[in-house]
Amino acid sequence: MPKTTKIKKKVTKIKQKKVNKTKEIKKVNKFKETKKIPTKISKNYIPKDTEKYMCEKHRVFFRIKLHEWRKELVKANNEALYNGSLDDNSISADIVDQASSYTDKNVEMKAINRQIKLISEIDKALMRIKDNTYGFCLDTAEPIGLKRLMARPVAKYTIAAQEKHEKDEKVHADD
Repeated sequence: MPKTTKIKKKVTKIKQKKVNKTKEIKKVNKFKETKKIPTKISKNYIPKDTEKYMCEKHRVFFRIKLHEWRKELVKANNEALYNGSLDDNSISADIVDQASSYTDKNVEMKAINRQIKLISEIDKALMRIKDNTYGFCLDTAEPIGLKRLMARPVAKYTIAAQEKHEKDEKVHADD
């Protein structure tokens, strides 16, 4: 076998090794890209208008805020249900006491139902954060705004879209 053929084979092997290494590096880089490192924010971080709207920091901030709010609501509901089951005056002999107890429980249950609906809205907001649609109006896809989200983290619409939505609900309720 002539010397040039041996050299060509060695060069081919070296080139193949380089190609294989390049492919391995690309695989590692793809793995790094898919595995996101979570963004950390300080406890006293507040989103600013100067930052890019709904950047990773904003999403992390609202995710934490929504999770904490959800935990508080669940805890309050559990306490109310537990305490409500202990305080039972319905077996009282006095009819006025029974009526008062019934009214109190009815008001408590309405509050608990409202909180359960709010927990559901929080879960939906958390899903929108995961989908990267949080902070944008469901009707117009415009930014809702940081001030509105700070005041009402479960907001789904811009103020104008919310007013239109409520007006439409009122018209349908009147029918």
